[in-house]
Amino acid sequence: MNALDFIKKYKLVAIARKIAPDVVVRAAEAVRTGGIRCLEITFDQASPSCIEDTSFSIASIKKALGDDVCVGAGTVVTIEQVKAAYEAGADFILSPDTDPLVIAETKKLGMVSVPGAMTPTEIMSAYNSGADIVKLFPAGFLGIDYYKAVRAPINHVPLMAVGGIDETNVASFFEVGYCSCGIGSNIMKNALIEAGSYEALTLLAEKFVKSCKAYV
Repeated sequence: MNALDFIKKYKLVAIARKIAPDVVVRAAEAVRTGGIRCLEITFDQASPSCIEDTSFSIASIKKALGDDVCVGAGTVVTIEQVKAAYEAGADFILSPDTDPLVIAETKKLGMVSVPGAMTPTEIMSAYNSGADIVKLFPAGFLGIDYYKAVRAPINHVPLMAVGGIDETNVASFFEVGYCSCGIGSNIMKNALIEAGSYEALTLLAEKFVKSCKAYV
């Protein structure tokens, strides 16, 4: 199954942000056990070792879990980061913004492109630049009514909801037509990971899968 079909089928993307490379595999295994099969490993732009750390994390997860999961790089804002993610084995690229150069490099290397957007102009700009899915951000704070208003004229662009999504509201995003949802700290809780509470991560993942079982 290609990465785009994988994302659309399994829908939930667990976002690992600022998780140390030496424990990220355990965290990935925990959420996979809970039923989530798409993972996003973000670049920490403020860290001087962000490329090395993220590349190592992606490669380690791919080695440990293989084709059982779809792994993407997140917060990708430069062509250098796109190339590093590709070399590490990333399946897709997510960004907080819409940069045609980042999208073009992503597609050139054969990865799925998921740039971030908020307004109708940004959504269409991303899609016309080659995006496979457009990440509407911050979806949870913009709300369902905003999505419906935007979706009326722009009903052909696949959208991923990211920002402000938890187990109590995730189903509502699928109900109105989002093709995927990305969830960060409401699943990949750094405090739990630092404490080694991987069973708790599995339980959180299970809650998300259960709450939207009609769509996943």
